[in-house]
Amino acid sequence: MAHADNPRIAITVLLLSVTAMAFADALIKWFSADFSVWHVFLVRSLFGLPCLLLVTRALGAPLLGNTAWVWVRSVLLVLCWLAFYAALPTLDLSVAAVVVYTNPIITTLLAATVLRESITRHHIAAVALGFLGVVVIIRPGTDAFSGAVLLPLAAAVFYSAAMILTRTRCRSENPFTLGIALHTTFIAVGALGLITLSGVALPSELNASTQFLLTGWSPMTLSQWGVMALLGVLSAGYFAGVAYAYQRAKPHTLATFDYGYLPSAALWGLVLFGEQPDALTVVGMVLITLAGVLVTRAPDPSA
Repeated sequence: MAHADNPRIAITVLLLSVTAMAFADALIKWFSADFSVWHVFLVRSLFGLPCLLLVTRALGAPLLGNTAWVWVRSVLLVLCWLAFYAALPTLDLSVAAVVVYTNPIITTLLAATVLRESITRHHIAAVALGFLGVVVIIRPGTDAFSGAVLLPLAAAVFYSAAMILTRTRCRSENPFTLGIALHTTFIAVGALGLITLSGVALPSELNASTQFLLTGWSPMTLSQWGVMALLGVLSAGYFAGVAYAYQRAKPHTLATFDYGYLPSAALWGLVLFGEQPDALTVVGMVLITLAGVLVTRAPDPSA
């Protein structure tokens, strides 16, 4: 049986989850010069998975999901974070964050095309506004354009697809069970990436983003092991928290509060990296945020 909706609790859990997620993503950007994305996937989840297993065992919940959709969802989220993390060495954290948060708009389009849900003029206006915001940020055809911005856009598509699956196909699953499947997938993908790249010599002129994708295992200091342990605990909490929230409230209800990630990411970008977006980037951020809010405030055509 699907879990009963509880929007108030879902919103609270989601806000806590995205705040923790922004801090963790800032740490990953901070250490992106030291580790590859495969390294992060493997070591972080080796710490996060035991936390989830202990909680799941204490709750008496099943360790494995009941359907193959649990694993499809996990693969989509791994692809999401692979694309997002690959952009972090190149893009400002605040820019990558606001581009990936086109996902409420993408979710609306996916719901209309895949789930055949009706959309209103509010939804159409929001999609147009969000698209304009993306164009303002990436500025195609100008010297300011960076192909790396397409990575968080791809991440947004994968994330939206995963959240639709969470609501429609994985709603009856325990959120910690979903977390176990996700971290198991992270471990498998991370290990495969490290094994594939083991012993591969890379030219020194590769940019930071390419190195982050193509570097194999790197020795770790004690403090770096501690950071990975912290990342593991945080990821165990926020991945399970997001799953819990989307099981217990409609996506359009949560989408506005999902934007709580953006001020947290902007704050950590400023504090840790001194990032100060230019005027046009700020305009694009505002347009995308307004588009997301417009999506969530649109009247329900099925009501």
